[in-house]
Amino acid sequence: MKTRLAKEFNDSNWSEKKIEKELDRLVEVGNSASDEIARPTYLDPPSGTRDFYPQDMRVRSWLFDKFRESASHFGFQEYDAPVLENVQLYERKAGEEIVDQMYNFVDKEGYHVTLRPEMTPTLARMVLQKTNLQTGEVRVPLPLKWFSIPQCWRFETTQRGRKREHYQWNMDIVGVNHVHAELELLAAACFFFRKLGIGPEVVGIKVNSRAVLEVVLAKHGVEKGKKNEADGGDLFAMACIIIDKLDKIGGDEVTKLLANIGVSTDSAAEILKALEAPSVEELANLIGTDCEAIHEVKRLFELAEEYGISDYLVFDASVVRGLAYYTGIVWEAFDRRGELRAIMGGGRYDRLLELYGGEKCQIPCVGFGFGDCVIMELLKDCDKLPKFTGSGVDYVVCAFSPDLYGKAANISMKLRMTGATVDLMPTPKKKVAASFKHADLAGARRMVFVAPDEIAKGVVRIKDLRTKTKNDEAIQVDCPLDALHTVDDLIAKALADANS
Repeated sequence: MKTRLAKEFNDSNWSEKKIEKELDRLVEVGNSASDEIARPTYLDPPSGTRDFYPQDMRVRSWLFDKFRESASHFGFQEYDAPVLENVQLYERKAGEEIVDQMYNFVDKEGYHVTLRPEMTPTLARMVLQKTNLQTGEVRVPLPLKWFSIPQCWRFETTQRGRKREHYQWNMDIVGVNHVHAELELLAAACFFFRKLGIGPEVVGIKVNSRAVLEVVLAKHGVEKGKKNEADGGDLFAMACIIIDKLDKIGGDEVTKLLANIGVSTDSAAEILKALEAPSVEELANLIGTDCEAIHEVKRLFELAEEYGISDYLVFDASVVRGLAYYTGIVWEAFDRRGELRAIMGGGRYDRLLELYGGEKCQIPCVGFGFGDCVIMELLKDCDKLPKFTGSGVDYVVCAFSPDLYGKAANISMKLRMTGATVDLMPTPKKKVAASFKHADLAGARRMVFVAPDEIAKGVVRIKDLRTKTKNDEAIQVDCPLDALHTVDDLIAKALADANS
């Protein structure tokens, strides 16, 4: 069983030895809790979703803080929007997986709505609210550099690094029609990786251009705007969705799927050959056309060298991204070990706002989405997650008796006013040892025991649980009730005196 579970988990944190220990523990728990009743299924979260207990929430908040810090360093501003969206925003591209994966329904007022499966259409909608649709003029200064960390929902098969709900760090630049925007976003992603200790030997970012692929496919009759005879779908968009699966299903299956939309076996072979080009220069030679898109990719790599992020970037002609709205440079961050799915993906989508707002709204945009699930798995594998212990509070305050609870509450509030975090124990404890045990389990830095003798003298006893003298003795001080803002100084002096 332990061997089978190790294969199913596919997680380096769960070795066979660890699984064996956990199975033994569960047997012991089962024996001691044999009188428990079966738990009803409604007490579990819905399939593909997660509960975040306080310890999990601390890790999630830490990750989101890193997202926000990285965005702030690059001058981006945070925005948000309702998780509920109009379903029409996503029906623009029938045939894409995302359309079939929506949690959509008709609400009580008869509106067809969905839990958002991605944030980019929401961003487009918000920008268009600030745009004159008749002239295409955006009423706020461009460029916009916006970011968000929305929760997104997709009904898809769950696996390691993929849930039906996830949070996604979105970074977008609106109003820049050249590669400086792509460069800035890629630099922000690389900055984030470096801040977390994830170097280019662990993560790479594959870069390509949909515009280059457009030239490749056009040579074989798959032109943008050309309709598929079978269902009227856009041939180019359909081909991109198929090619995006190359890593998962292989060249033979891609050839079969391309045949379904009218691409011959010979043409499919040439397309696959182009997708295997090891460099921008070799792809240019295969195309045999001097196109602007090739120059854009070359320029991006040249600038990346000067920006200091080129060690993360890799040219990969097979990267196309599955979403139909991409128009130019696209990219995907990947785990160089090959164990995880795409960590982050993005690209240029210059025509999306025009699709929603009309032909005058030709507003250039570029952005990326960075899911929380995969990066969390990578950070676990690389042992880069912080080791949080306890509740993280500065003080635990305990009253000796109910009569002193009011005093304890007053002391707690004064400590909070100094900027400290305080856990006021709701049930007084006469035994000092029990109070200290609670404080230690909570991971508190200090313990405040409100007892009658000290209170009568106008002081309160405070013990530092994390600072020891050179003789490994704890430090404690009696602090005047009207001088709680001086606790740090009193502790420091007591430590210095003890060590002198």
